[in-house]
Amino acid sequence: MDAHIQTLPKIELHRHLEGSWRLQTLCDIAREYCLPIPAYDLESMRPYVQIMPDTPRTWAEFLGKFRFIRQFFRSKTIIQRVTREIVADAAADNIRYMELRFTPQALNNIMGCEYGEVVAWVCQASQKAAAELGIQVRLIVSMNRHESVAIGEAVIEAALAYRNEGVVGIDLAGQEDGFPCIPFESVFERAKREGLGVTVHAGEWMGSDSIRQSVETIKADRIGHGIRVIEDMALVEQLASRGTVFEVCPTSNVDSGVVARLEDHPLRRMLQGGLNITVNTDDPLISNITLSEQLAQVIQYQGLSFDIIKQLQINAANAAFLPVDQRAALLAQLDTV
Repeated sequence: MDAHIQTLPKIELHRHLEGSWRLQTLCDIAREYCLPIPAYDLESMRPYVQIMPDTPRTWAEFLGKFRFIRQFFRSKTIIQRVTREIVADAAADNIRYMELRFTPQALNNIMGCEYGEVVAWVCQASQKAAAELGIQVRLIVSMNRHESVAIGEAVIEAALAYRNEGVVGIDLAGQEDGFPCIPFESVFERAKREGLGVTVHAGEWMGSDSIRQSVETIKADRIGHGIRVIEDMALVEQLASRGTVFEVCPTSNVDSGVVARLEDHPLRRMLQGGLNITVNTDDPLISNITLSEQLAQVIQYQGLSFDIIKQLQINAANAAFLPVDQRAALLAQLDTV
């Protein structure tokens, strides 16, 4: 079954650039810049950036990995190297289409350059690597809800400037607890007017009201994670009828402490509720996982059939932030298995 999943043409809609580094690349950069960490070998680096067996499963611990990784974004060369490697890793996993999201503020934390420069670097590297490797890559530009709306306004300006260079959507991420999406309403209204897809992280660390707010206020096309929707069956019914897409990331939800075990994950109940589900990795480095491995795990721990796994790829193709004709071409690629 694992080999069969590996050969399956796949689609990933929810993967963060910041959480998708190669471990070896982090070690290389740490040595080059003499970063203040105890050692530069793979196994010494691993506990700083991956969830280990003895790592507490909490949101603070999970987000702490990203705070550590932020110090590695130090140049255009580094950002473009990481981007190329992420695209190569996806292609090696037989992912035919990937929407890679990234937060310009996170990548720019040390350099302090214009957001547009950062977006341009990711666009250039991702599209060049995609063309060379035979994979389609589009980009989603993120802002954090726990940071200022002014940052969000600058981020959307950069996203719009590069929408013809691979940018197809905008995302609201970051600390959900205590930071509602409402202040960002005008930013996302503009994204909608300009034709960008809208996805919002919601219903992960906060309850179903966060999802409802994202759909009603921000007009989200897709919900990142969204697993706490099952706390409100009326909302499940409403969003199932509407066809709202959920970008579910099961292993990440365990690693962040939202769910105790993969066996307890509400993925199967969400499917039974008729919700439009896709399955994704979120952060392959942090969770030490590929999309093929994630799909194999939901078969093992959620009891999903291979036919359902194939349907999830069709769901993802239909939910891609692409024009209708390009989605149809993507669906045709999935017909090969």
